[in-house]
Amino acid sequence: MAVNTSKPNEVWYVDSGTSNHMTSHEEWFSSLEKLENLGVVETGDDTPDTIEHVREAPLSHVEKKGKLMNVLYVPTITKSLVSVGQIVDQGLQVQFTHLGCYIEEEGKVIAQGHQVGRMFILNTNEVRTALLATGKKVLSDIKLWHKCFGHVNFPRLREMQTKNIVFGLPKFSGRYGKSTKLANG
Repeated sequence: MAVNTSKPNEVWYVDSGTSNHMTSHEEWFSSLEKLENLGVVETGDDTPDTIEHVREAPLSHVEKKGKLMNVLYVPTITKSLVSVGQIVDQGLQVQFTHLGCYIEEEGKVIAQGHQVGRMFILNTNEVRTALLATGKKVLSDIKLWHKCFGHVNFPRLREMQTKNIVFGLPKFSGRYGKSTKLANG
């Protein structure tokens, strides 16, 4: 379950086709310096949009986890884009599933997005209260849950599941476990 306080334009679109992270949200940057001759980006309609700044920006404004490096500030674009290639160059990992996308840093999930059609969206103002649970769909791989809970050991993870400490955690079976049923399902 997630608490969403974002407006439609306050999201990052995870894009494998864009070369750079970019946003028109000046307020997302902690500091900006006007730089000379940064150039332009061309969007899908071939319109040249001027780059005014390059800085780091947070993936989430609520959880304060994860920063995107070398984000272009382009005031005339209408969508904020996260470049998959640039994430990988930054040393982060990206995983896509039918339940959404996950960005990891040093084995820990620092951002989670959901799928809308064929797009993956990271909500900048989302608070995750039950990690990786969305309605009746629960990602059941115990290793991924292990990472999401800060590398909690497997016996503790099983205890959390058997004692219903975490709502929506799937039932794991076997040594490393696979889901035997979906929560609420």
